[in-house]
Amino acid sequence: MACKERGDDFGRRRAHLRGLSDAQLRQRFWDLAGRIVAPLVEEARTHTTPAIERSVLLRMGFSSLECRALVRGMHARGLLGRGAGRLVLELARKRDVSVRAAGEALLAGRDWELLEGIGEG
Repeated sequence: MACKERGDDFGRRRAHLRGLSDAQLRQRFWDLAGRIVAPLVEEARTHTTPAIERSVLLRMGFSSLECRALVRGMHARGLLGRGAGRLVLELARKRDVSVRAAGEALLAGRDWELLEGIGEG
């Protein structure tokens, strides 16, 4: 199957960009890139899975078993959609402790009430 050769219309297609400076072209690029990825960003913001949240916690230094327990606890309390890593990080900030200490407190059954309000809206 032969492909039909496309005519050279680059000059016509770029005519609307001709008068832009490098800074304006750069800004246009980032504006368009932002528009392209906006639906993906929104999807990631509104949709998650326990596997994704465990993965985030693994990268924060928790073991697989700890991740599983944290995600189960968050899911049971209806908090998982706020982001497991974010919840642990914000708890650490709120208590002025390390991320590890915040996660360990949750694993020990403490501080769950402090997660209310984190990541809402």
